[in-house]
Amino acid sequence: MAIRLAQEDDVIKITDEMREHINHALANATPCILATASPKGEPGISLRGSMMAFDDEHLAYWDRTQRLGLEHVDANPKVVVMYRDPKARKAWKFYGDAVVYRNGPVREQVLARVVPAELDRDPERKGFAVLVRVNRITDLAGQVLQQRD
Repeated sequence: MAIRLAQEDDVIKITDEMREHINHALANATPCILATASPKGEPGISLRGSMMAFDDEHLAYWDRTQRLGLEHVDANPKVVVMYRDPKARKAWKFYGDAVVYRNGPVREQVLARVVPAELDRDPERKGFAVLVRVNRITDLAGQVLQQRD
């Protein structure tokens, strides 16, 4: 499936192909990688088995650890999510702004869609939902596939 380059006034649309790969990443042993940074620029990186395509413009994940990555997102919402499946030869980077939902309907919507393997690791459901509004999608070489104006 060819991905068209973004046109002027385009909005982000996570494609069906991207959605399929991301939503099955943990089962396919290709979990997404989340990169964050503190306000002072200290980097953070983590695997996110709960990453999902929430809708056409957002990725989401369940943060059950509530550690450094969550602190970074609270202080500096700029994140990048990388997906790579070498067997399928598919890879993308999703740049966006993250928001933590500690309670409310968005938290519950994300919780309802978390893959069982990740949810089992948070039996008391103490985690939080994080929604990433995607602003740019690139391939691994940095070629922009889609971008908001």
